[in-house]
Amino acid sequence: MKAHTFAISIDTPNAATFPAVIRTAEKIIVSVKRPATAWLPTAIAQAALDNAARRHILRYVPKYSGLDRMFHALGDSSRRAMVERLARGPASVSELAKPFTMALPTVVQHLGVLEEAGIVTSAKVGRVRTYQLVPGALAPAADWIGRQRLPAERRLDRLGTVLNRPAATTKE
Repeated sequence: MKAHTFAISIDTPNAATFPAVIRTAEKIIVSVKRPATAWLPTAIAQAALDNAARRHILRYVPKYSGLDRMFHALGDSSRRAMVERLARGPASVSELAKPFTMALPTVVQHLGVLEEAGIVTSAKVGRVRTYQLVPGALAPAADWIGRQRLPAERRLDRLGTVLNRPAATTKE
């Protein structure tokens, strides 16, 4: 059998993980020791997709649900600032974009993350899109934080009790 070599350009550095692959500069050389048939390009493309593009695809898989999505949305300082502004009342996208140096599409993308998390809602009237906070949207996050605080406070209270006990005197 004659060995066939194909060059595939892949944009991820994780190419060295599958067998019979040699990484060079920006290309991956895949050595296949089978005769060239119709399945060969498909198999090579599948191997490249399975191994090299896995991270790229997983980036777009929805991985946040419920509380995770909310904390993800609030994890960015720009989005938290937008939530603080919306706490004072509804605002248009251009009003929300004023304090930032980012482009308007970037602001819209941040607002989309907040909307997917259920923190804000939007309404479009003519050419103006207005956002507002969803009443009680942050309550699940506040409840979770409260549940985490209680055990920690109890442990600190017990530590305070131990530290405040009078020292036992020893007789010599």
